[in-house]
Amino acid sequence: MHTDLWNFALNLYARPGVEAACLQWQDQGGDVCLLLCAAWLNTRGIAPTEQRMQALRERAAAWQLGVITPLRNLRQQWRTAASQDPQLAHLREQVKGLELNAERILLERLQEICDDWLAASEPAADWLNYLTPEGTSAHHDARHTLRVAMQSTQEAEDGV
Repeated sequence: MHTDLWNFALNLYARPGVEAACLQWQDQGGDVCLLLCAAWLNTRGIAPTEQRMQALRERAAAWQLGVITPLRNLRQQWRTAASQDPQLAHLREQVKGLELNAERILLERLQEICDDWLAASEPAADWLNYLTPEGTSAHHDARHTLRVAMQSTQEAEDGV
């Protein structure tokens, strides 16, 4: 049984190495919400297409640019000062909460796009390759970490 994207993302993110891989992905310019969505689609057996990937990218781009990135930038700008100022540290935690809520909303919006996509009858190609082709070195470690974590998550769901 497959869970919704948000709960899948929380479960996957909690796996060893995944948080670091996602932060590496983000530091290299990648969209973590798209990455987690791609991982979720892989576990559901949904076949990737360029049209589907484009629909997900379009949905994510404006929200990332207009909402998540400004919150993240503000939170990061306050990091040093907040270590010396308890009130600013409290505000920074609130911004962090807003950032997480914005990511949850984006994941919900991405899931809405995918709700009517059916699993492929044959093994589906890897969604992670649609984010960055296998031949590219950028994001390679993050992709590998995610694949390993996805496999262990799937095995846990299947009771293996």
